[in-house]
Amino acid sequence: MVDETAPVFANLHHADPDFGLGEILPGHADVKMIDPNRKAVLYRMVMEKHVCPFGLKSKHLLESKGYEVEDHWLTTREEVDAFKARHQVQTTPQTFIAGQRIGGNTDLRRFLGLDDQAKGTGYAPVICVFLTAAVIALAASWDALGTSVTVQAGEWFVAVSMLLLAMLKLQDLETFTTMFLGYDLLGRRWVPYAYAYPFLEWFAGAFMAADVLHWLSVPIALFIGSVGAVSVYYAVYVQKRELKCACVGGAGSVPLGFVSLLENLFMVAMALWMLVRPAGMG
Repeated sequence: MVDETAPVFANLHHADPDFGLGEILPGHADVKMIDPNRKAVLYRMVMEKHVCPFGLKSKHLLESKGYEVEDHWLTTREEVDAFKARHQVQTTPQTFIAGQRIGGNTDLRRFLGLDDQAKGTGYAPVICVFLTAAVIALAASWDALGTSVTVQAGEWFVAVSMLLLAMLKLQDLETFTTMFLGYDLLGRRWVPYAYAYPFLEWFAGAFMAADVLHWLSVPIALFIGSVGAVSVYYAVYVQKRELKCACVGGAGSVPLGFVSLLENLFMVAMALWMLVRPAGMG
């Protein structure tokens, strides 16, 4: 009886590359031992004007998981079409392990027990925004005032956060408004508000960063922040709805929740601070 779990000695001279067994010439002095379960065969597009990024990702992922990769380049459109027809697949790259077709990059990640990066929700995008704003504010304070920990740094942090979040929203205004109208109470009553929101947030942030036109920036921030905070609280904590937040734009997958509420509370707090801040401070 053959132990199918034991490593396979690749002393065959015409092994099928899809089975991950390299070619060994008869009579070769060395015997190459290969575990077929740790050998992967990858087919990917590598052309003069295009290298498939998912193919690069698949190769890196396999190598990082300890697989020996037999890397096959598809260098022409004819080769790509012939490969797809032979294996009856619609896309490349394609990975084979131990003679079994695993599939594309998403299928490979699933096979290796990794999360699908294209799906799911998380707070990483908005956390990156806040961290970036904090670094900018602290650096600006250090350069302008000689120390990072200042009231001005706190003001710049909120203002820069508003600018960055508004910029992300404006990248795809239509998708943002679609998400925004899913929970914003004023936007549901008056759709143009959804289109105006990122512009209002951007201008308020810019004026606050420059410490000018308080008569305009304070009412804007106080208004959109208050409406936003009430809308998020109502959708999340009263209606118990599970929605994606539009705070980082339409391409984000940030769940609507406390972090979403925080964006609006920052704007309200900044507006109130501007109203009561002692003259000459900041």
